[in-house]
Amino acid sequence: MSSASYLTVKALTKYIKRKFDADPHLREVYVKGELSNVKVHQSGHIYFTLKDDGARIAATMFKAAATKLAFEPKEGMQVFIRGDVNVYEGYGTYQLYVQEMQPDGIGSLFVAFNQLKEQLQKEGLFKPEWKQPIPKFPEKIGVLTSTTGAAIRDICTTLKRRYPLAEILIYPTLVQGAQAAPSIVHNIERANQDAVCDVLLVGRGGGSIEDLWAFNEEAVARAIFDSRIPIISAVGHETDTTIADYVADLRAPTPTAAAEMAVPDQQELYQRVLTQKSQLHQIVRAQLITERQRLNKLQQSYPLSMPERLYRPFTERLAQLETTLQKAMQVDLMKKEAQLQKLHSAVEQQSPKKALVFHQRELEQRIQQLTRSATHYVTKQKQQFEASVRTLEALNPLAILTRGFTVAYKDDKVLKSSTDLKRQDQLTLAFHDGKVIAEVTNVLPNSKEE
Repeated sequence: MSSASYLTVKALTKYIKRKFDADPHLREVYVKGELSNVKVHQSGHIYFTLKDDGARIAATMFKAAATKLAFEPKEGMQVFIRGDVNVYEGYGTYQLYVQEMQPDGIGSLFVAFNQLKEQLQKEGLFKPEWKQPIPKFPEKIGVLTSTTGAAIRDICTTLKRRYPLAEILIYPTLVQGAQAAPSIVHNIERANQDAVCDVLLVGRGGGSIEDLWAFNEEAVARAIFDSRIPIISAVGHETDTTIADYVADLRAPTPTAAAEMAVPDQQELYQRVLTQKSQLHQIVRAQLITERQRLNKLQQSYPLSMPERLYRPFTERLAQLETTLQKAMQVDLMKKEAQLQKLHSAVEQQSPKKALVFHQRELEQRIQQLTRSATHYVTKQKQQFEASVRTLEALNPLAILTRGFTVAYKDDKVLKSSTDLKRQDQLTLAFHDGKVIAEVTNVLPNSKEE
């Protein structure tokens, strides 16, 4: 045979690849087997061998598909795979190009989980606006979990340590197995009927997906959503996520974390109270200092130091008014007498009897007019004087003595500080109704904390 009748390796490989490409049975192949020689490349691609008792096939899962995995592929793991079979021309080998991978035994659970999650999400059960706020200071806390697991111990220990004021009500609940979901739903409804709890903690410790599956049931999700009492989900470990976590008002990564989220820390509250107490003490102390300074300033003011000077302008004005009144009355009286004299002279020229009657009437009228004028003037001046006195009394700094205050004097000087006194000193205490002579037996300065 001539050399022209021989195929090149590349041509043969291309021919075989076209055969694989043209075969519809090699598209969307569903295969199950065991993982072997798993290698995760730094690029994000995963290379491994899929095998069973009778054969093995090389497989590749590119980064785009690998990033969607919900688990980490490991050596010896049984898996379900969906992908295409094709030829890698560089080595002339066929291999499986993986599009999707699920662990064997729980693949159906993953499908059910995703389907229910998508359904409830479309219905709006996960929306933030439906989340109820968790009370800051709950008085009663309901715990729905198994009474034999570690979760109940962790929750109770944490609650008693952080906030012993809260009462813990335990609702024994099945959290694993076929009857777990009905038990959870029943106790959520029971707690709502009791209507005594401020918040509910619903959950359990970690486990496999089968162990946690009760918290992925639709009935549990709807019971959590319908609860009038806020619910904190506390299912599994931090990496475990269930449908209950999406529906609950607050999701905690662990049961212990749920207890921490449900109540405040008494130590933090105590420190906050101490801080506020210290701030309040400083505010009151600053205000007392300000008021003391204000009092000292008032005591040293002109009205209190020389109170008699306040009366002097009013006394002088009163004397002037009295003098003016007397002069006015004298002038008016002199005018009236002059007029009477003129009338008397005119009447005397007539009949004496008529003159006498006329003088008597004129005198009575003049007396009445003078009396009314004087009374009116005196009344007006008296009213002005009383108004001035009331104003003076309102401004009188000594009026405070009638309210129980006193003014202390030593050697006829007003005392402004306790430091001006010593034992056996004589001092005078001025009250509103008299004075008292006292002797100092002891001087007690204000403490620093006042």
